Amino acid sequence: MGDAAAMPWGALAVVLAVAAALSVGLVAVLRPLLARYALARPNARSSHKQPTPQGGGIAVVTAALISLWLGALLAPGFADGRTQLLVLSFSAILLALIGAVDDIRGLGPAPRLLMQLLAVGIVVAALPADFSIVPQLPVTAERALLLLGGVWFVNLVNFMDGIDWMTVAEVVPVTAGAALLGAIGAEPPDGTLVALALLGATLGFAPFNRPVAKLFLGDVGSLPIGLLLGWIMLVLAGRGHLAAALLLPLYYLADATLTLGRRLARREPVWEAHRTHFYQRATDRGFTVLDVVLRVFVLNVALAGLALVSAIEPDPRVDIATLALGSALVAWLLLTFTRGKR
Repeated sequence: MGDAAAMPWGALAVVLAVAAALSVGLVAVLRPLLARYALARPNARSSHKQPTPQGGGIAVVTAALISLWLGALLAPGFADGRTQLLVLSFSAILLALIGAVDDIRGLGPAPRLLMQLLAVGIVVAALPADFSIVPQLPVTAERALLLLGGVWFVNLVNFMDGIDWMTVAEVVPVTAGAALLGAIGAEPPDGTLVALALLGATLGFAPFNRPVAKLFLGDVGSLPIGLLLGWIMLVLAGRGHLAAALLLPLYYLADATLTLGRRLARREPVWEAHRTHFYQRATDRGFTVLDVVLRVFVLNVALAGLALVSAIEPDPRVDIATLALGSALVAWLLLTFTRGKR
């Protein structure tokens, strides 16, 4: 945990502030254009009632990447893995472009998946040769699993971005938790830098997406945000903190994975839009959008706390206990959403 003492806190504070300010400024500039060219109109599977511009993710991703590289310039000794950051940035931009095309014109599931595999594959290929999460696994097998897991992470953030403030309720506690893990030396410096850049950019976007939203992220935002979040968890797990890396995004992992499994069991076309996620069903069963996102936010804060406990006390028994408690909390919220508001 020696990195904690060398944290360039001034530079990291600048990254956070610049990301938030850039995000706000870019949204203000882009909103009129998005309202004209990227309007999301309500349909049977939508959660919104009025036509709303989408594409706010352009501002979030641009602000995050600019502030990320500003931080790397301000603290050159802090961001050692420049090659990985460069590859991550390139892949995030590639996913943003794919998302933009999908938002405006629509892409078929096959080309979308192929481009996602390419973007995630580049990131996985750029990992150091000695990078490993489970040393007992052959390197080729682990890299293949990382590729599949990365593509799933990219898509699950996209799937879960279905109501106002949902992505904010996920990204803010998860990235803040990752930054705190960086403060104690658990999250690597590069991961901490990416987390703070994404945190600031998301905070800048949040006022425009609060219920009832004036702007949506769109696929142009949710896909690269999924990649950035997945990479933050990946390098955290690579530091030996697999429990923390699972705990931080556990609600998203559970809701999206269980929903996918249920749809596969029913032989539904999983690439088509739907309204069957637990959080979406909750809004159909008496919960307001604000009820849902506040509960998800509080749960994510609790999961971040458990992740910190698991990193502070690196003991397999602590890992098991925190994962069990985190899983119980997630299960309780999913059950609450399933039952509906009484």
